[in-house]
Amino acid sequence: MMTFMQTSAAGATSLVIPEEPDLSRMRRQTGSRLRAAMTDRGVDALILLGNSAVVYATGTSWPLGDAGLSHVERPVAVILVDDEWPHLFVPFREGAARESELPADHLHGPAYLEFDEGVENFARLLAELIPPGAVVAVDECTGAMSRAHDSLFPGGRPADAAQVVSAAKVVKTPDELCCIRAACRITDEAMVDVQAALVPGVRQIDLSAGFVRRAFELGATASMLEPIWQVMPKRKADGVWTTHGDLALPLLTTERELIRGDVLWTDVSITYRGYCSDFGRTWIVGQQPTARQQAQFDKWREIMNAVLGVTRAGATAADLCRAATKANGGSRPWLPHFYLGHGIGVNAAETPMIGTDLGDEFDENFIFEPGMVLVLEPVVWEDGTGGYRSEEIVVITEEGWLPLTNYPYDPYGN
Repeated sequence: MMTFMQTSAAGATSLVIPEEPDLSRMRRQTGSRLRAAMTDRGVDALILLGNSAVVYATGTSWPLGDAGLSHVERPVAVILVDDEWPHLFVPFREGAARESELPADHLHGPAYLEFDEGVENFARLLAELIPPGAVVAVDECTGAMSRAHDSLFPGGRPADAAQVVSAAKVVKTPDELCCIRAACRITDEAMVDVQAALVPGVRQIDLSAGFVRRAFELGATASMLEPIWQVMPKRKADGVWTTHGDLALPLLTTERELIRGDVLWTDVSITYRGYCSDFGRTWIVGQQPTARQQAQFDKWREIMNAVLGVTRAGATAADLCRAATKANGGSRPWLPHFYLGHGIGVNAAETPMIGTDLGDEFDENFIFEPGMVLVLEPVVWEDGTGGYRSEEIVVITEEGWLPLTNYPYDPYGN
């Protein structure tokens, strides 16, 4: 295994992350946070279809991430504000790790909500679970659910469950942090083999195959994001056309053979017990960086250090944006259609989104709390070089921040 840093920006830290997650404790604590968020928003029942939301609400380890959103056989959860146990509707029990803890009357067969008959059956079950007059929130509605709206939601239009779940999961429990750190460790260690295979003539899909195989050997639960090994253009004008007029990221991996001097922007994500990693580095195929490319990395590190210098509990997202912009000479050092940073947990990118088109007001009003996790990903671009981008994951502490990633910056330096 690689050696990982466990030091805070401010030296000693009061945050303790266990070496192994206590999954029962994690489910109890995330369940309490979710029910508290329901109470705060006056919601009596949640109906969750999104796979990551179901993972968060139930503790189930599900083998599909975003790819499962349109899948007919997917888990569905119903959460009642006065019941510590979630109701889980699951198509098959293999691969879902937590069902055995649920009381028998909370574990149900599949809910086929893409079909009219499935929704009719589900509506009858909901009528038994959810009392009349209850305020219900749902995160997705299939076409069949929309057609059966009156029978499915007799109390009227449902609220947005995504807002409830987002509010609950923005601060992580120690066991959630343990799972995220484990996912990062698996990813980082798998990347050692991938980077060693980065030579002229290797194909992007070969890198993907090597990474996925090694990640699962190391204990990954699922591949959340198709691995990206994007060859960057030397100049923006040489890149693919985009509606926003800026660089495209990400582009799909192909059978293209990499050549000496290709500049790769990498981006991958796996899950460990439902919690995501996020890995980003800039690599150069078969050679060392030029002086201009090395200068870009040095500027990126200066920006990252400036951002980390203001990252702590009580800071706002706007504080990070201002620090990054100042370190970059007054211009924003991130892709305009992306972000300076984002949260991570059961989703590879979740609240908060820092520096996005949510606007300055959102950034000014989002205050960091201990236990929040950030993926920071500034970008430095200069035409003629291919640019530089890397990602680091940190958890906010009372004293500052604690790193969850520790992968070197080769070929630019450590």
